[in-house]
Amino acid sequence: MTAFGATIDRTADELRVAAESLHAADAPVDAGNSGTTLRLLAGVAGIFAGTTTLTGDASLRKRPMGPLLDALNGLGAHTRSLGGDGLPPVEVQGVLHGGTISIPGSISSQFLSSLLIACPLALASSEIRLVRPLRSEPYVEVTRQMLRTFGVEIPAGGDTCLVRGGQVYRPADVDIPGDFSAAAFPLVAAILTDGDVSVEGLDLDSPQGDRKVLGFLTSFGARVDATEERVRARGGDLVGQTIDIGDTPDLFPILAVLATQADGETRFVNGDHLRFKESDRISATVAMLRALGGRVQPTPDGCIILGPNRLHGAFVDSRGDHRILMAAAVAGLAAEDAVDISDPGCFRISYPSFLEDMRALGAVHAVVP
Repeated sequence: MTAFGATIDRTADELRVAAESLHAADAPVDAGNSGTTLRLLAGVAGIFAGTTTLTGDASLRKRPMGPLLDALNGLGAHTRSLGGDGLPPVEVQGVLHGGTISIPGSISSQFLSSLLIACPLALASSEIRLVRPLRSEPYVEVTRQMLRTFGVEIPAGGDTCLVRGGQVYRPADVDIPGDFSAAAFPLVAAILTDGDVSVEGLDLDSPQGDRKVLGFLTSFGARVDATEERVRARGGDLVGQTIDIGDTPDLFPILAVLATQADGETRFVNGDHLRFKESDRISATVAMLRALGGRVQPTPDGCIILGPNRLHGAFVDSRGDHRILMAAAVAGLAAEDAVDISDPGCFRISYPSFLEDMRALGAVHAVVP
């Protein structure tokens, strides 16, 4: 954001952002491993007349951008994939004029969110036609909610979004709620070890899709108590379930670990978009569980797990995927021996205090070089 001209002052628990003179990024933006950063800022880059280059690490450079680039071109921007294959690195040059475009929802809801953020600042109005199915749909509502906070309203219109151009964002103070995606890891850790863990700071009224984790854990048979102050999880008699992961792909690896300890068959469905995450999360999760002794079979849109399984120690290749690493670490709590995991620092992408929190809860021998 600093590359786009923002001034950001950081204190212990706040960020103060001023944006009086924004412009095309004055240096290439390296999004690291973050698809959210890459895709949302591609839309932002389309607002400015200059050219912005967006790239990322080796994993991110394999994630598709073509549909979003095509949509931005249709709205008046000039974009290109530098490799000519629809993958990062990409260049984006504005300005967005508005118009009518279509965007597929089957790969990622981030494409639509990027357009919803950028199009209010286009010169004219935009009509965005969504081609279903839309994966991770709750994240679109998170986007709409945040836009409302900053003074921009986008009427809900089914599969067509009409976005009025020429709008202005108004500054606002925002309290960032806790992340249900991250909370899933210590909650499952408690259930697997017959522990008792409480997580504070979660907003039970949040539109976050991963709020569904509370219902998933309960359906497996765990004891979950949720109040405005905290969410508490304890063990129980776990039973296999069918889990529709379509709106909650980030929960898949850790729920798959939980399923190894449930009695009977657990089937994960509607997760074909998992193959376009930081790793192919279906392949990575299946490989992780098999290495640890899990009985698991991949399917085109998820996997089937037969439990309960007696997990053992092993080496797990995280494939640089933070959620695979954290899921494997939690699985290690239920394994008979130590679990060694590659790329041990990649959890910092989404949950920087993960290791500290796990140690505080009683995990041992957790060492990051």
